[in-house]
Amino acid sequence: MIKFNTLRHYLLSVGIATFIGTGTTKAQANTPIIPDDVYSNLPFQMTKVQQPVFPAYSRSITEFGATADGTTLNTEAFAQTIEAVSRQGGGTVIVPAGLWLTGPIVLKSNINLHLEENALVLFTADHTQYPIIKTSFEGLETRRCQSPISANGAENIAITGKGVIDGNGDTWRPVKKSKMTSSQWNKLVASGGVLNEKGDIWYPSEGSIKGANACKDFNVPEGIETDEEWASIRDWLRPVLLSLIKCKKVMLEGVTFKNSPSWCLHPLSCEDLTITGISVSNPWYSQNGDALDIESCNRVLVLGSSFDAGDDGICIKSGKDESGRLRGEPCQNVIIRNNVVLHGHGGFVVGSEMSGGVKNIYVDNCSFLGTDVGLRFKSTRGRGGVVENIHINNINMINIPNEALIFDLFYGGNAPGEGNVSGAPKEEVVPPVTEETPAFRDIFIKNVTAKNVGRAVLFNGLPEMPIKNIFLENVTISDAKDGVTLNRAENATLKNVKVITTKGGDNLKMMGVTNITVGDKKYEKIGNKAESYKF
Repeated sequence: MIKFNTLRHYLLSVGIATFIGTGTTKAQANTPIIPDDVYSNLPFQMTKVQQPVFPAYSRSITEFGATADGTTLNTEAFAQTIEAVSRQGGGTVIVPAGLWLTGPIVLKSNINLHLEENALVLFTADHTQYPIIKTSFEGLETRRCQSPISANGAENIAITGKGVIDGNGDTWRPVKKSKMTSSQWNKLVASGGVLNEKGDIWYPSEGSIKGANACKDFNVPEGIETDEEWASIRDWLRPVLLSLIKCKKVMLEGVTFKNSPSWCLHPLSCEDLTITGISVSNPWYSQNGDALDIESCNRVLVLGSSFDAGDDGICIKSGKDESGRLRGEPCQNVIIRNNVVLHGHGGFVVGSEMSGGVKNIYVDNCSFLGTDVGLRFKSTRGRGGVVENIHINNINMINIPNEALIFDLFYGGNAPGEGNVSGAPKEEVVPPVTEETPAFRDIFIKNVTAKNVGRAVLFNGLPEMPIKNIFLENVTISDAKDGVTLNRAENATLKNVKVITTKGGDNLKMMGVTNITVGDKKYEKIGNKAESYKF
């Protein structure tokens, strides 16, 4: 019987019992039961997340010729083992201890890919092994290379155990000079690759920089039409390490995922997803090296895990601009509890691709250490979508160089008045509210402690769509370089909020706000000229 020790230890650590079934041919075996306590104190109604169950049948990849020498390509051995287990109605594909080099792995329904202790799966640096496929990336429909591990339309699947999955991302990623020491940079440049014209970004190949130059909208190329043109920029089409599309009853448990070419874990349009006791580790310099991007999913648990990322840590998304609105799948009913985020751009993040909407999210008992921002909500004009009914509780964070908490509807810049709170904002024509107007509203944050941060809090709403109905309670932020800035907000309440700045003096600035309550003071309306106050 396969033991889920990581989950068991996590559940015991928070005082929750668990049950491991006994093996049968159609087992509820090998699958932990998530107890009701995980759903305690939820501020919204949510159906419990269903976990996968697997027959007791299992086969090892060694039975199909896999060789753990680090040089033999084991792609066929993985595929044949998965196929053999699938033909028997499902079960467990065992990856024993050893170094297993492979190309892409495609999971099928009723398959549990189980990595035993000291099993290391390393994906090949030969990029021709990754076919160019149609998929979604950064919220847009495009083409990318096939992911190292993927499943599309599968049901009842899992990746479990104590092993490590390494995406060999350094062979794919561009690197900015600013993110490395001089000795690291010189060593990287000497290894080969290509520099951009300014000499401040390294690319692994000519194809990679060609793909970068074809991108105007983040990392999705434009003007690339034929198969030959796509093949010529293959090295730029960095895949996410784990791509799960339209899958149901999925579990990731215990495994370490590291060194992804771009995003690490990307469940898209999935239902009943359980992530527990895993570790994600990406280099701090990794471009687009998000740890976990949950996009347009319904019923999700993220429990007792550690995320160390080069970009956002735990991120909620739902598609980008018109493409996301047409998909029309909100990300909803998500519980995130007892996690740690190390480094990265944000600890818990919503957006910027949130065009399908985000609602019913509960974040509890999480720590952020050294992330650029702590709690990060970001969007911009053109996205559309509504982010609402978000509840965040019991957050501790330290060494946050930028904001401990930010709501920014001008993600990407061009914000009138952003950072210019000493006077009137820039003049601009305010557009009407349309389906392209994003909205943040009904967000409840309490019991937050932060130390050594840049700016404590920033609200940066749109003139046509202020940030609405935000409630902060029992928040203590110390050693902050700057205080609280509220731009274009409506119906915000700050109760028992304490901010201690290193410079002293006024630590609350407001402009373009209405109906703001700070402690026992109420501010009905403040115009477009910034005013400063003290808590």
